[in-house]
Amino acid sequence: MENLIKFVQDEFVTRNELPEFAAGDTITVYYEIKEGEKSRTQFFRGVVLQRRGTGTSETFTIRKMSGTVGVERIFPVNLPSIQKIEVNKRGKVRRARIFYFRELTGKKARIKERR
Repeated sequence: MENLIKFVQDEFVTRNELPEFAAGDTITVYYEIKEGEKSRTQFFRGVVLQRRGTGTSETFTIRKMSGTVGVERIFPVNLPSIQKIEVNKRGKVRRARIFYFRELTGKKARIKERR
C-alpha cells in the first residue's frame, strides 16, 4: 500500500525547485492569487519557524510582524501557486523549530546572521 501511495505522489505531484532554507532564515515567498478572472503576484516576507513533513506533504511556516501583530502562514512546499522563493538572510539558530520566537519582542527577537 505504501508503495502505491509513493508511486502516485511521484507521478502526479509537480515538484517545485526551491533553494535550501531552514528555521531562522528570512525568506520571501512570491505566490499567485486568483481573484475572479484576474490573477496577481503577492509576496510574504518573514522568518521561517519550521519545516515539517517529508515528500509531497512537506510544509513550512513563516512568521512576520504586521505592525504590532504577528502573522504566521503555512505553505506546502509543492504548492503550484508558489512562483519563487528568495532567501534574504541566513539565520543562526540552534533548533529546528523556533516556536520560542513567538514570545520575543524588541532586541531579543533578532536572529544572528550565519555567514
